Amino acid sequence: MTTAANIDARSVSDTYEEGLRYFMGSGSVNETLKRLASDLKSHNIDYVVIGAVALLAHGYPRFTEDIDLVMTRDGLEKFHRELVGLGYVPAFPQAKKRLRATAEGVSIDVMLAGEYPGDGKPKPVSVPDPAAAAIDINGIKFVTLEKLVELKLASGMTAPDRLKDLADVQELIKVRALPAEFAEQLDPYVRAKFLELYDTVKQSPKD
Repeated sequence: MTTAANIDARSVSDTYEEGLRYFMGSGSVNETLKRLASDLKSHNIDYVVIGAVALLAHGYPRFTEDIDLVMTRDGLEKFHRELVGLGYVPAFPQAKKRLRATAEGVSIDVMLAGEYPGDGKPKPVSVPDPAAAAIDINGIKFVTLEKLVELKLASGMTAPDRLKDLADVQELIKVRALPAEFAEQLDPYVRAKFLELYDTVKQSPKD
């Protein structure tokens, strides 16, 4: 007999195993990411990876079960014309920016260049054009560290339900040993918050 406890235990076990595979560079998220990057390249669609997958690429391992991308509006429309139905489907009827890879069932969430992080309201920091904020890591285009930090800070500063974005920046400061001078590479809108987090990290007791 299958009980709720058994289902929960199996779910936890499966998630744990997938997490181990993810951090070792395999698993459903990484397999989807590799194929997605290849498909986007072959169809000449510009993109950058953001979110937790980008955190891992920049040195901070945080588990995720989905992939976050930035595309231009034209790039997303081309994706729907040329790739939807060929390994990708909308996450729900009429969905444009929420997709799913059919092979592994991994969710793909898209932000458009020019949109605003966090509360979505206009602010000095916006989602960058992929062509202007990409770094190639093992054949995949990730957002640059500077832009990733900017987006995380602007999101955490303006959306009360996105405080984990500020925690992500704290962890990046730790694992990358980012100096206070790193703030000079950021938009003035988020510099004070970066320095505040930097000071918090430096004042924390060492393990």
